[in-house]
Amino acid sequence: MQFLSRNSTMAAVRDRRRRPVRLASSVAVLVSAGLALSSCQSLFEQAYEPSVAPSRNPQIVDEVQKGDPRAQMGAREHPRIVASYGGEYSDAKTERLVARIAGALTAVSENPNQSYRITILNSPAINAFALPGGYLYVTRGLLALANDASEVAAVLSHEMAHVTANHGIERQRREEAEVIASRVVAEVLSSDLAGKQALARGKLRLAAFSRQQELQADVIGVRTLGEAGYDPYAAARFLDSMARYSQFTSVDPDADQSLDFLSSHPNAPQRVELAKRHARAFGPEGSHGETGRDYYLNGIDGLLYGDSPQEGFVRGQTFLHGQLGIRFDVPPGFQIDNKVEAVLATGPGDVAIRFDGVADNQKISLPNYISSGWVTGLLPDTIRTITVNGLEAATARASADRWDFDITVIRIGPQIFRFLTAVPKGSPALETTAAQLRASFRRITSQEAASLKPLRVRVVTVGSGDTVGTLSARMMGTDRKLELFRLINALGPTSTVSPGMRVKIISE
Repeated sequence: MQFLSRNSTMAAVRDRRRRPVRLASSVAVLVSAGLALSSCQSLFEQAYEPSVAPSRNPQIVDEVQKGDPRAQMGAREHPRIVASYGGEYSDAKTERLVARIAGALTAVSENPNQSYRITILNSPAINAFALPGGYLYVTRGLLALANDASEVAAVLSHEMAHVTANHGIERQRREEAEVIASRVVAEVLSSDLAGKQALARGKLRLAAFSRQQELQADVIGVRTLGEAGYDPYAAARFLDSMARYSQFTSVDPDADQSLDFLSSHPNAPQRVELAKRHARAFGPEGSHGETGRDYYLNGIDGLLYGDSPQEGFVRGQTFLHGQLGIRFDVPPGFQIDNKVEAVLATGPGDVAIRFDGVADNQKISLPNYISSGWVTGLLPDTIRTITVNGLEAATARASADRWDFDITVIRIGPQIFRFLTAVPKGSPALETTAAQLRASFRRITSQEAASLKPLRVRVVTVGSGDTVGTLSARMMGTDRKLELFRLINALGPTSTVSPGMRVKIISE
């Protein structure tokens, strides 16, 4: 969660009047909703073969794409996409890895003269998408989930297929309608930020293609994957991994997810079978291509996993932010989703929580702040001042349609932190949930802040005495260690490990 400006509004309060159950999912679209390879370097500049010398006349993407209207289209939307996903993730080793994979695919693609700008997004979401003109995006969350180079190659070849098939041109025709709709939303909502976020939602929706286009990209992508010398069955394999991860991270496995690969790319079982069928053109499974597992694991060893320090950390049921110096707990059974603009949590019984903060240099009283117009359905008689672990605070209730809300605001210096709890009308969970949030919110000490370290992907070699149980016990940042260990290593419920295998664990 990043800190917001004073004129920010809680647009989600108004969004709740329409579809409150989707609070976490709808807001996550803005950020989920984390590639520029050294500031979007050209793939022509790759030098991962020792025998390749630097060119005296290097071809950079800007020069190659000069005058290309499709590239201009992608360039116009690129900053919005990057901002919506928490910025670019910069790590030379990971960038070289992705460039190596993309370079092999480019050489055999439908249009080998097409240049690409590949951006690694600094987001834990599992996603990849394309914009016209060769703008490709993959999140570090997707890289962390993949287990070998062929799986990432499967994703990139699919997105390259969208570019070479000019699918983005049809998508552009929808842009005018999206912009008009966003302007209407901006006029209804009371702040510039809300309008900008609505516009960002529209821009991200433009990254979605039709089902026919997705299937066409699947066919082209699998063919490119195999022709590049990668395992063509990796596409179907990684679709299964993403589906398992989507269920793992969802409180309600049947609910819509935030803007991730499976929500922006249809994942019907028939699509997985279609990928396998096209892969069979190269022969039986295991008979063609390489997975590139060893060099892939080398490339992601040390990759940032989960939340970035600038947005705070989720540790089990606790959110901590070292730079803001705060922490709080959500009730058992809740799933925390730490986004750029807010911390979201969903729990049993359609209960949803949103936490964010605004700057308030005017020192307005907290009761006056609550009643200043940013809360829809506010019940003015319920506003009262309280203290939360020695901090100045105020609470109130609101009601809209079939939903009840608790609003709690807490001041620390020139900052106001805000909790919004929403439940179905009449649910007793409102008071118990809001009370637990208030009671758990406190400042953290400088020692606590200094001890907070980001989680990373660590690649380890299985020893003679190691088992799935002993290795998963070394996992950090989750209470479901065994399940997550099996997930990120693509291990089935009964799969075992053997000495000499290389596996991923999550630790500091």
